[in-house]
Amino acid sequence: MKVFKFGGASVKDAAGVENVRRIVAQETEPLVIVVSAMGKTTNAFERGVNASWEGRPDEAVLEYDKIRAFHYVVADQLGLSDLFDSSITSQDIVNGAVMPDNYDEFYDQVVCMGELISSKILSAYLTKCGIANELLYMPQLLITDKTFREAKVDYEESRERIRNRIFGSTSKVFVAQGFIGGTIEGYHTTLGREGSDYTAALLANFLDAESVTIWKDVPGILNADPRIVDDTVLIPELSYREAVELAYSGAQVIHPKSIRPVENKKIPLYVKPFNDPTSSGSVICETDRKVDVPVYIWRKNQLLITMRAKDFSFILEESLSHIFDIIKRHRLKVSLIQSSAVTISVCVDKTRYVTDAIRELGDAYAVTYNENLSLLTIRGTTPEILKREQAGRSIMLTQTTRRTARLVIKEEMPE
Repeated sequence: MKVFKFGGASVKDAAGVENVRRIVAQETEPLVIVVSAMGKTTNAFERGVNASWEGRPDEAVLEYDKIRAFHYVVADQLGLSDLFDSSITSQDIVNGAVMPDNYDEFYDQVVCMGELISSKILSAYLTKCGIANELLYMPQLLITDKTFREAKVDYEESRERIRNRIFGSTSKVFVAQGFIGGTIEGYHTTLGREGSDYTAALLANFLDAESVTIWKDVPGILNADPRIVDDTVLIPELSYREAVELAYSGAQVIHPKSIRPVENKKIPLYVKPFNDPTSSGSVICETDRKVDVPVYIWRKNQLLITMRAKDFSFILEESLSHIFDIIKRHRLKVSLIQSSAVTISVCVDKTRYVTDAIRELGDAYAVTYNENLSLLTIRGTTPEILKREQAGRSIMLTQTTRRTARLVIKEEMPE
């Protein structure tokens, strides 16, 4: 059994779906295919959700109309023009939507449609091309709690359901949605942005898979984002530990939660280019091999928040506990921490919750913050590299250890 994961860029159009078909057709052993929403569909659904939530239903209808039109075109190009019910309109969807009190709950019930649609298209196209397969419905198989938008997986229940479903079937190929799961009560949940990698890793663990392959639009794991750095270097092999460190530093090549499920069973995780399937790509595995080139990791859309006690007293352990309790409750993702005797600074991802968090922090501390920042982490840095990266940039904060430098920069990086 193998697990393949295809991200949004892999299935962004009809040609991408056909390319997935070609890759899958080369496989002879049992295969589980995990698919993300097509292209930028999740972003489009997010805009629709926000418009509905903020009382702009006409804008929501426009967003959903664009999503519908895009998928109808793809389905038609693949010869699947009868796949969807065209009698249901975007207006019907908006009018019929039940608005819960919780934004995150509403978000998960709507945004999950991206994966449900893409998996339906892929499964139908594989069938049309003679590749027999079964379409799985992950909200009934990958069981989670109700932490909407960041759901925690019930490993035991999910493992039992998934193994029973797949090993109880005579099919050899299965198509599953990434990123989404469900509660026992039947609510849709999501695992966090880019969570399809995590889905693939969990399936591999539950099924004792031979390997996981993440198909991407890059040659493999690179030492920098090729959209930002010209002369990138392929890292052919790295350990689970180094992969975790890179992922949690913000490397976009793989979701941070994806490593533990495969590491626990020593399952190799490959990252390969979908436009060159015969390439060896990169592999994350049990190895002593060290990454021997500097690695540059950009984390965009950051805020730097600095807190100082209002009475100029020391920042004591009690204050730290209070600050991080607020950060946790508002679900902020901390990417850097730096403290002194009287201040503590945190760099966090900008989310819809950050304004409320800053307001609550301001009740107890003097708070200042800067937004529209980027965080550059350099693993394997040298004094020469650090000097070069600092030159000509507005640096808000620098943090260095033996081999790692982190720079908070007043600079927005490209999408």
